[in-house]
Amino acid sequence: MDQNVELKQFLRSRRARLGVDDVELGGTSGVRRVPGLRREEVARLAGVSVDYYTRLEQGRAAHVSDEVLDAIAGALRLDDTERSYLWQIARTSSRRPRRRTAARVQRVRPGVRRMLETLDEVSPAFVFGRRMDVLAANRLARALLTDFEALPPRDRNMLRYTFLDESARELFLDWEAVARDNVALLRLDAGRHPDDPLLAELVGELAVASPEFRRWWADHNVRDRSHGTKSYRHPLVGDLVVNYECFTLPGDPDQTLCVYTTEAGSASEAALRLLAGWTADVPGTPVG
Repeated sequence: MDQNVELKQFLRSRRARLGVDDVELGGTSGVRRVPGLRREEVARLAGVSVDYYTRLEQGRAAHVSDEVLDAIAGALRLDDTERSYLWQIARTSSRRPRRRTAARVQRVRPGVRRMLETLDEVSPAFVFGRRMDVLAANRLARALLTDFEALPPRDRNMLRYTFLDESARELFLDWEAVARDNVALLRLDAGRHPDDPLLAELVGELAVASPEFRRWWADHNVRDRSHGTKSYRHPLVGDLVVNYECFTLPGDPDQTLCVYTTEAGSASEAALRLLAGWTADVPGTPVG
C-alpha cells in the first residue's frame, strides 16, 4: 500500500464525512457542491495554513510534527484508533520506500495452543495474526464457524472466509456489520505493514471477487480488535449470541487471542454447550 496515496485518501475521506454543523467554524456560508468540509476549513480548525494542509493531504509534507498531527486529528474528530492510524501513515509516508520481502511465517507458542485446548468444552477461541490469518482455533471455534484446519494454509483467513464462503453470509445474522468490521481491521493492519506482499495479494483478490469489499475498502475506515458481541444462526443449534474479548499476546503484537463467551443461564449458553457435546468426538488439533 502506497502510504502517500493512503494518507491523501484517508484525510479526504475523514474530511468528507464532516459537515459544517459538526464543527464550530463561524461565518461559513455558500452552496456546497460536494459533502464535507473544505480544505481551508480543516486548516482553520487545525490552526495551520491552507497551503500546508493541502500539501499534507496530497502526501507532500515531510516530517510533520506531533503537534500538527494532533491538531489535524482534533479538527477531523478522529477517534483513538483513527488518530493512531493517521500517525502511522503520516510517519511512513515520509520514509524512503522499502523493498518488499517475503512475509515472516507466524507461529503460535505451545503454551497458547494448550490454553486453546483447555477452553474446548466451554468457549470458542482463536488466535489471529497479520491480515486476519487464523493461526490457531480450538475445536469449538471450528464447530461454530468453519473447520479452518481442513482448509489450505493460504485460505485460513477471516477475510477470505467472510467474503468468499457463502456459508458465512448465512451464519452471521448481521453479515454486513461483521464484514465491514473485518475490512476496517484489515485496513488498520495495512497501515502498520504497508510492505506486506501477502496483504497486497489478499486485498487484490477480494477487490476483484467482491463488490462489497471493494466499496468498503474505499471508505478507509479503521478499527482495532477489542470486545463486543456477535450473533449467529448456526445450522445445528440455531440462534446464539456470544460476547468476545480480544487480547494482544505478549511477545508478538501481531498476534491476537479472541475468546467467545455467553451469558450464564442463557439460551445461547445452552446452544454452545449442545454444540460442544455434538462435536466432542470430532478429531483434530488447533489450526497451525
